[in-house]
Amino acid sequence: MSWFKRIKQGISTTTSEKKEAPDGLWHKCPNCKKTTTMKDLKANLYVCDKCNFHNRINSPEYFEIIFDDNAFEELFSNIYPKDQLGFNDLKPYGARLKEAQAKSGLSDAMRVGAGQVNGNGLVVACMDFNFIGGSMGSVVGEKIARSIDYCIAHKLPLMIISKSGGARMMESAFSLMQMAKTSAKLTQLAAARLPYISLMTDPTTGGVTASYAMLGDINTAEPGALIGFAGPRVIKETIKKDLPEGFQSAEFLLEKGFLDFITDRKELKNKLSTLLVLFKQ
Repeated sequence: MSWFKRIKQGISTTTSEKKEAPDGLWHKCPNCKKTTTMKDLKANLYVCDKCNFHNRINSPEYFEIIFDDNAFEELFSNIYPKDQLGFNDLKPYGARLKEAQAKSGLSDAMRVGAGQVNGNGLVVACMDFNFIGGSMGSVVGEKIARSIDYCIAHKLPLMIISKSGGARMMESAFSLMQMAKTSAKLTQLAAARLPYISLMTDPTTGGVTASYAMLGDINTAEPGALIGFAGPRVIKETIKKDLPEGFQSAEFLLEKGFLDFITDRKELKNKLSTLLVLFKQ
């Protein structure tokens, strides 16, 4: 039959006429390599339904998961970073900030929201890794400090979701000062007898781990999250020894007593709600 016969040799379709799948429709799991649609991945809270790998997400997704009907009041959105030192490496820090703000739509690496979790009030300060690697600068420290003041004024518990490569080197000592600043402010929250829940996600490293991430009344983490101060490669080169299997993973830290428990993202809201009720007792 005629439709089985090639009338012309070669491919006659021009490049502009070819139909290809648009970007952003499919996702391949970096752990088990299973391919799924972004729609199905989002419906499963960005967790692989085959191997339970927790893909990295940012504040919009966490707020949608945590807050009732995704209803919350964003706090301190008017705080912007400044290039206090005139820092310049491959490009000026001021240019990096503008580029990151344009690309991410964020003012800095943390957003703060106040809302309800199954009817229980909570303030959530969430880091965004897509803003200069979630690095901790002066704005991140200031937002945490103001969040604590807000919690004390309104008698609300605080949750910080950490996802960071550590201190922002372009701010030098201004960034390192945030470790002491946030730790001191958390002491005020404890003095007011208000709970602080720390959720560590992949990755939580550097000065963030060395300060507020590990100071929670409850320290929890997502499955498989990398948590540590220096990276495994740096530690291995320093001590000249092989590291234990699973070193710096959430499961390893749970075994060694650094975490209270590991929280699957699909159980996060209900576990939070339970904790908030228990803290009220």
